[in-house]
Amino acid sequence: MALGKTIGLSDIINARGTFTPLGVSRSHVEVQAAVAKALGAYVLIEGMQEAVSAHLVEFSGAEAGTVVHCAAAAVTLAVAACMTMENADAVARLPDADGLARRVLLPACHNVNYGQPIEQAVRLAGGQPNLVGTKAEWDLADLGHALSHDDICCLLLVSSRLTGGNGPDMAAAVALAKDRNIPVIIDGAAQDMRVRQLVSTGADLVILSGQKYLAGPTAGLVVGSRAAVTAVRAQEKGIGRGMKASKEAIAGTIAALEIRANLDIETWQIDQTRKLERFIHEVRGLPGVETFSQPDPTGLPFARVVLELAPEFDAGKVIHHLQSFDPPIFVMDHMVRSNKLVLEITSLREDELDYVTMRLKGLLTQRPDRVLRIDY
Repeated sequence: MALGKTIGLSDIINARGTFTPLGVSRSHVEVQAAVAKALGAYVLIEGMQEAVSAHLVEFSGAEAGTVVHCAAAAVTLAVAACMTMENADAVARLPDADGLARRVLLPACHNVNYGQPIEQAVRLAGGQPNLVGTKAEWDLADLGHALSHDDICCLLLVSSRLTGGNGPDMAAAVALAKDRNIPVIIDGAAQDMRVRQLVSTGADLVILSGQKYLAGPTAGLVVGSRAAVTAVRAQEKGIGRGMKASKEAIAGTIAALEIRANLDIETWQIDQTRKLERFIHEVRGLPGVETFSQPDPTGLPFARVVLELAPEFDAGKVIHHLQSFDPPIFVMDHMVRSNKLVLEITSLREDELDYVTMRLKGLLTQRPDRVLRIDY
């Protein structure tokens, strides 16, 4: 029986991507088995952390790695690590950061909200967010000026499609901060396919989600220098106690990393392109719809489908209709003001794609006034 049915809900068709409120991702059977095995066993957590660190080193090219509860927790713990390092007294006092360097430089363009404001994740550690530049842009001159202030504990950069505005090359920003002996954190939650590129910038810590494109259980992956990762682990004696990883999260992460290590990314990309082109062929030609592909804006190795609707259709109301079916279909809505729907189909099975195609054809071949007439 489908998961949703067992608790009185409907399973969904997720064409929105690795979106937390929709359950993020669907794990491989090997990951599911690893989680189930861990749930039935006693094991030394320290030993599991050592084992997953070895996998993370191979995966990322970093010196060390660790697993915490989730990527949002990892932001808080990474900031805390930059403030305290391994100072046990300081670790025990947080979020009381009195006497510690606590100013966190954050480009205003990167001041995102992923269900929680990233500024709040910083403040939970006792850090004080200090925005650099404007929402529209920031440059190395802005960063250099901000770095001249006292009480700076780190530079926090975000690699995400949620970021906006224009900014300098990330590696150049990292280099400038490191030249001033300021640690750098990169929050690249959904960027696991680009992890080596992010690590190569020289950042002290890079944060990833274990449950997005890796499709593991809920987990935050932290990789970076050995000293900085050790400082993250030290937080388990303080605020990190409530953000620790479980045995099943670590076991599932190891399984997901092993699957990724054996993935032929070129073949995977070919399969994704074939699936994308098939779907576009099926929906192309619908009246009042222009269909095309759009590369991932952050450089991930796949594209999404964009449906640009004619003015007689309302993208927001089409989305409402899609979510009213059983099972409901969820798509990206960030371009709805431009009257566009965006679909990420990387995780969809062929039968799910057929279902989405059928529903879209049923909606968009109706008279527009019927599609628009919805009672909210």
